[in-house]
Amino acid sequence: MAKKEEAKKAPTKTEILTAIAEETKLSKKQVGSVLDSLTGQIKKSLSSRGAGVFAIPGLVKIEKKKVPARPARKNVPNPFKPGELMNVAAKPASTKVKVRPLKNLKGMV
Repeated sequence: MAKKEEAKKAPTKTEILTAIAEETKLSKKQVGSVLDSLTGQIKKSLSSRGAGVFAIPGLVKIEKKKVPARPARKNVPNPFKPGELMNVAAKPASTKVKVRPLKNLKGMV
């Protein structure tokens, strides 16, 4: 009987830190502090005083987008039941984070 293949899982934070530490010959503690610093830089850039955009060159671009409020609407045609009308609730304004892959990341797939 053939062995069942195990489902592939994303690497854990510890596995990532260990792999980077082995490749760069740095300690796991140093690699962890670099990732913590990167997190801080992203947070600072996406904050209300920041630029609203952060790019990790060649990999990803992280953008903050403001989505305006949407008013409530009444008697809108129901797309799932033709001929029936429905009410649509209002949505408050919100801020979304969009992460886009850049050229090098697209080329890895």
